Amino acid sequence: MTITVHLGTRSYDITLERGAIGRLHQLVNLDRQVLVVTDDGVPSQLSQAVLDQCPQGRRLVLPQGESTKTLPYFERICRELLRYSFTRKDCLIAVGGGVMGDLAGFAAASYMRGIDFINIPTTALAQIDSSIGGKVAVDLCGVKNIVGAFYQPKAVIADLSALDTLPPRQLSNGLAEAVKAGLIADPQLFALFEEETLDLASIVRRSLEVKRRVVEQDETEHSLRAILNFGHTLGHGIESSLQLGGLYHGECVALGMLPMIEDPALRERTIKIFQRLSLPTGGSFNREAIWEAVHKDKKSQGNGTITLVKVPRLGQARLDTVPLERVRQILFEEAWI
Repeated sequence: MTITVHLGTRSYDITLERGAIGRLHQLVNLDRQVLVVTDDGVPSQLSQAVLDQCPQGRRLVLPQGESTKTLPYFERICRELLRYSFTRKDCLIAVGGGVMGDLAGFAAASYMRGIDFINIPTTALAQIDSSIGGKVAVDLCGVKNIVGAFYQPKAVIADLSALDTLPPRQLSNGLAEAVKAGLIADPQLFALFEEETLDLASIVRRSLEVKRRVVEQDETEHSLRAILNFGHTLGHGIESSLQLGGLYHGECVALGMLPMIEDPALRERTIKIFQRLSLPTGGSFNREAIWEAVHKDKKSQGNGTITLVKVPRLGQARLDTVPLERVRQILFEEAWI
């Protein structure tokens, strides 16, 4: 199926289907220079299937992990584009998870002030959330996504068969973002997680629809789009406190969501879903390190306040601008993690 993100001249299609990678040449223009950027954790057959359809294709394989989403690897991609004299008519394709999409997307946005970017997400997290919306970035000094841009892809190809290659923990990591989408905007999506059997195709589709609707109304996050940060203020704090390692992004976001759910009954339902998905609901963390990371968060207003996303009831989200001290209270005084 095709989901169109309507953004005027920056509109693009999301193709969501099994086997979509195999017909990439039917969906996008590959008759030009193409650099395929992937990592060594992505099954090579996925990027090879893309290369086989590119008459002038090259592949750049980077190390797997969040530590690759940094300026040195951004430079490496740009050097590769320059080495082969890529022009604005050429194309960069990311094949992988959120790290590859963010990193390659930022390189595409920056090289020659913008070349075509196609995102082929191969993880649940990327297919459900990070591959659409145009946020591209790298980390700096342990702070996530602090250097970046808004740059929309020309197309997103979400091949559901790629999810078959994922270990269970990676799948659950991505599904945390789908639970988030249900909590803030789609009770029917949330309810899918309480069914006896998980309908993965429906979960991905409904998650994409939630994000599409939000992005179309607020492309560059001036207001409504901030609700997509639900769970991310504390989640990013946890992730940064662990030096971007130890827990996956979705696992940290899951922890960050729980204190922001105001309805106790809904919080208990969410905890049961997290337990079913083997997502963390608690743990031992360095609260001072989390607090320090929150200070540096992009959502901090720079005037002693920060915007938190709260869920008062299922399917509704509210933006609260509160003193930073309120976050400290949650961290150190409330029963949380």
